[in-house]
Amino acid sequence: MATRRDFFTQSALLALGTMVAPSYALSPPKNLKLGVQLYTFRKEMAADPKGTLKQIAAIGIKEIETARSSKGHYYGLSPKEMKRTCADLGMNLKSGHVALDKNFQKTMEEAAASGQEYLICSSMPSNGQTVDNYKKVADAFNKAGEDCKKMGLKFGYHNHGYEFESDQGKVLYDILMDNTQPDLVHMELDLGWVVMGGKDPLDYFKKYPKRFPLWHLKDMNLKEGHSTEFGKGALDITAMIANRKASGVKHIFIEQEEYASTPMESMKHNMNYMHHL
Repeated sequence: MATRRDFFTQSALLALGTMVAPSYALSPPKNLKLGVQLYTFRKEMAADPKGTLKQIAAIGIKEIETARSSKGHYYGLSPKEMKRTCADLGMNLKSGHVALDKNFQKTMEEAAASGQEYLICSSMPSNGQTVDNYKKVADAFNKAGEDCKKMGLKFGYHNHGYEFESDQGKVLYDILMDNTQPDLVHMELDLGWVVMGGKDPLDYFKKYPKRFPLWHLKDMNLKEGHSTEFGKGALDITAMIANRKASGVKHIFIEQEEYASTPMESMKHNMNYMHHL
């Protein structure tokens, strides 16, 4: 399976936004809770999870989504310890990126112990950019959704760019959407990767209304083929926020994988940008 940087559209135009001057009044827009995908702070979380979470809480983040790491799903902490650490800092451990693999039963048990609501499959569990493979994966997702539901969890899928390729005249991501049950498979739409895949997230809000309870809010530098700070890339963040109700989003996780300086400085910029929308 390709990396996060692959499969972007070469012909897309780079739309540069305007940088917002630094500020430390980092509260988000009214009534909008903002979370972070901890892959943004992957090195920092591996080195000092509790200290890093404390810094994240200090800039106004309210919800946490974990990512797989060399130290497990919770960076060396137990599920209950991760939950308690977030709660003590005024944050809610809401979601986690996982693999749909032979260890999925253990993954569900850990998630149930952590108190999180969502388990999000972070990449396709089998290779093959074909309609047949995506239909097979949709069946596996529905089954995983049933298994999660029995344990009080919600299963979902997070896209990259390759899902927006086509086979037999059909967009592969649409195959997933059309063949998964909305009550069992809760889609996390990575808005930046949709744009990188040559599509418009607003079109998906219209085609599949209320199907995206989770977002990854990520600006993308199409020329370089990687993420960037808010306002520097091609994603129309203002339009996304204005149309969020159509998507059905309940939880917005900011994710950034490359940085102008450091992950924390980038996240401060992003929170400041959201404050000034």
